[in-house]
Amino acid sequence: MESQRQRKIAGIIQKDIVDILQRAAIDGGLKGTLISVTKVNVTVDLSIAKVYISIFPNNKAKELLEGIKSNQALIRYELAQRTKNQLRRVPELSFFLDDSLDYIDKIEKSLKGEENPIDNRDLLDKRKKS
Repeated sequence: MESQRQRKIAGIIQKDIVDILQRAAIDGGLKGTLISVTKVNVTVDLSIAKVYISIFPNNKAKELLEGIKSNQALIRYELAQRTKNQLRRVPELSFFLDDSLDYIDKIEKSLKGEENPIDNRDLLDKRKKS
């Protein structure tokens, strides 16, 4: 169960990280790329924030996630500059790809009979636990 403080800090981080990542994508020449932060979970001791991102178009997702992870320190620094009046200490950031939209899409296709996982077991990829 998340405390009010955890939710508040997660909200602040989510809002600012969206701005930081969108600006970085535009500056990096990825104008048509949409990056959204779907969820932020902050640990009880407020030391780690798990940031779940969704990237559209999906074909660049893995590549962009690697770029984001390699610039983690820079993103955290930028976040610290933006939140210095709100947060005493910025948590360590861990980025994860939010694959829930793909997962929902596959379920819908299965329900419509377009891709039947019972006929073809390979369509059922194992869902990663995070």
